[in-house]
Amino acid sequence: MAGTIVVLGGGNTAFSVAAMLALDGLEVVLWEHPSQSRSIEPIMARREIRLTGVARTGTARLAAVTTDAAEALSAGDVLIAPVPSYAHAALIDAIGPHVGARHLLALTPGNLGTLAIAESLRRTRPGTELPLLVETDTAPYVCRKLGPDHAHVWGVVPAMGIGAYPASRTAEAIERLSPAFPGLSGHASVLETALNATNPIMHPVGVLMNAGRIERSQGEFQFYEEGVTPAVVRVIEAVDEERRAVGRALGLDLPDVATLYHRAGFGPRGDLWATINGSRMLTPLKAPGSLDTRWLTEDTPFALATWVELGQQLGVPMPVSASVVVLAGQVMGGRPHGGRSLADLGLSGLDAGAITARVA
Repeated sequence: MAGTIVVLGGGNTAFSVAAMLALDGLEVVLWEHPSQSRSIEPIMARREIRLTGVARTGTARLAAVTTDAAEALSAGDVLIAPVPSYAHAALIDAIGPHVGARHLLALTPGNLGTLAIAESLRRTRPGTELPLLVETDTAPYVCRKLGPDHAHVWGVVPAMGIGAYPASRTAEAIERLSPAFPGLSGHASVLETALNATNPIMHPVGVLMNAGRIERSQGEFQFYEEGVTPAVVRVIEAVDEERRAVGRALGLDLPDVATLYHRAGFGPRGDLWATINGSRMLTPLKAPGSLDTRWLTEDTPFALATWVELGQQLGVPMPVSASVVVLAGQVMGGRPHGGRSLADLGLSGLDAGAITARVA
């Protein structure tokens, strides 16, 4: 199956990516971790996903649907992993024995999962050449699974930013991923990619400041249109400015969050509130059905908390972001799914110059 794209995962984005690429005429294998096999069981026999929404529509037929990592990774060299950051460790444990230098592994998005996976492979397979590790700054689509074999896309991100590890292979990564995701642009490194992710800027603050309403209504309101009010935006923008200060300490000129949302195609150019409220992609989306949501359990311990630790290491004050991390921890009753520390990434104790050299 030369040229086959292997999609890893069984959630909203994995189903949408697999269906979209298959409808685009690419050969697609869908793999899910054996522990999560229930997510793909409904489509294993017929290997079909129904896709609706604003982009491709129709019934997509996949080349294979499997929980066998050896089978999946032998089918193709390009691996796309739209899985939560807290699943990266289980992902690499499952596919690690079968992944090699010929593979490209793309995390969509990554939250510095590339560095965590590199560290894991170095520990478990010392001396083995790493795959080309890639991460994006956002997911490729705004999408949801509406049924066991049905995915719906509200919007397609026209220009995802990507970073490669090592950074010298960014052009190669763009070339190999372009059949799946046209319009990719390269960041200087995976660190710049991760710091341009919008979810950790938006989601923890938005969920915390709407926590009572989420619990009471079980998510029965439009999160962006009703929940991201001007007051909520002011807190989001404070977190955003602290993120940009970390970037400046690393020699990076990071765009503000309103610009990032506009570039990703979420809404019109303007201040953040205007961009969100003018977004055809975002305003239809409901809030999470509970506070046990990836918008806290992933975006806080695996992204925002990592940024705060990085800021502390570089001497950058981040009082608002640190407060959000503490409050989110209390709401979650601890730090579920662990978290991503600088030690996990091989960056602990390094100054700005050493960090920049490490990710390059």
